[in-house]
Amino acid sequence: MMNSHQPNSTNQNPNVVYFDLETQKSAKEVGGWSNIDQMKLAVGVTYNTTDREYVTFLEKNVDALISQLKAADLIVGFNLLRFDYVALKPYTSMALWKLPTFDMLVEIHRTLGFRVGLDALAKATLGTAKSADGLQSVRWWKAGRTDLVTEYCRKDVEITKQIFEHACRKEHLLFTDRYGKLTQIDTSRWAAKARSAVNHTRRRRLAGGNVG
Repeated sequence: MMNSHQPNSTNQNPNVVYFDLETQKSAKEVGGWSNIDQMKLAVGVTYNTTDREYVTFLEKNVDALISQLKAADLIVGFNLLRFDYVALKPYTSMALWKLPTFDMLVEIHRTLGFRVGLDALAKATLGTAKSADGLQSVRWWKAGRTDLVTEYCRKDVEITKQIFEHACRKEHLLFTDRYGKLTQIDTSRWAAKARSAVNHTRRRRLAGGNVG
């Protein structure tokens, strides 16, 4: 049986998909952050709790990526709504933002009134760090190093998963503020909110409704 602090449904373990992607182009190359939908998919990586495995998707496999997202009971990520889903917009007519999504950056902003980066959370909460950044990923892509882009993206998914699980289990996250003070973020409602989203998704599917 799953711990009560983990996202769960009433009858069986949910299919939670942790997701991140990297793009072929930088914001500067496409004329700014208002044109994320022109950046093009380089690599997407998911981890789903049903198969318990990481899966890599390239642009040619984008349909399979979107199918996996559509099948999820809950998609967990960091800045999905403002970045990842927007980057995927040219590849599907589906309104991805309607999928059952737990965007940790949105939740953190709602709590604090400002955003905290994934790297800052990982360093303070987990004692680890991101292996690179988005600009380095674009440089690797242009150099033909798909392997390094994939490794970086997978690492981000691993961190995303660990951060979310810690938030649900320990009911807090940590970051160091601009004054150097270790600061706590209250995440005591995250597990319940995730469970509610999962159950809502399943009820809609049982009723024959579309998700997304």
